[in-house]
Amino acid sequence: MSGAVAMRLDDLSRQARDLLAQAGIAAAATDARLLVAHVTQTDPHDLLRRPELMVDAAHVSAALDAVARRAEGEPVHRIIGRRDFYGLPFRLSAATLEPRPDTETLVDAVLANAPSGGVKRILDLGTGTGAIAVALLHELPEATAVAVDVSQQALETAASNAQLNSVDKRFTALSSDWFSSVRGSFDIIVSNPPYIETDTVAALEREVREHDPVVALDGGPDGLSAYRIIAAEAAPHLAPDGIVAVEIGAGQAEAVVELFARNGYALVESRKDLGGHERALVFARAPQM
Repeated sequence: MSGAVAMRLDDLSRQARDLLAQAGIAAAATDARLLVAHVTQTDPHDLLRRPELMVDAAHVSAALDAVARRAEGEPVHRIIGRRDFYGLPFRLSAATLEPRPDTETLVDAVLANAPSGGVKRILDLGTGTGAIAVALLHELPEATAVAVDVSQQALETAASNAQLNSVDKRFTALSSDWFSSVRGSFDIIVSNPPYIETDTVAALEREVREHDPVVALDGGPDGLSAYRIIAAEAAPHLAPDGIVAVEIGAGQAEAVVELFARNGYALVESRKDLGGHERALVFARAPQM
């Protein structure tokens, strides 16, 4: 933004907050604080500790440019270029969804139901940023993971995140349309697949529909296309005591449980997110009668 002048950190934050509030951004104060801290390379707490800190004109201009992008609907973490997940940092790209707190429920469910004999191999289908696989590798130091996606850019992002979080030696990025190029068996098969109904995608909030990749959102006419593939094709790749775990959307639990039941699986756990919605389902092979 041309014509910017140096100003105090608290004045810059206040101006950023007011601009976002005027644009109708609900979390104006939080987003302003995050953007200003990112651009000025300060800690968000510096606003309280060092409000008088002077920010030079170049950083003021960059901060106000970032605020303008947020006011136009670009998500704050996409502007920053990274977002934390399960206590770990993840880079974002145009080919990936932002890893969101609700998906931490899926990681929790996997860890709580991991095979008692130990986990050697993990398969993450539709890996995106690699957040699920990397988080699991961080918690399971003896495991390796194969992270699958159809997007080469997503795979590059995932691989960079594995390196960022020091698990790259145990992480393999694989270009595959679901199971098409997958070989071998796995103790854990996990996925946060696309589950939005096709007709609903266009009605999603602006931050999602204009900035998240449609291929990672669109789950087909009824939102269940990916679950049908996973339920039908997972068995040859699942170790005898292995589990399959998936994230689901609101109201999808009954239909997804039925799909897996028809393919020989029993529900082990349904876990709710912090909002009280059923978010993660964990399956194992159904006992043979």
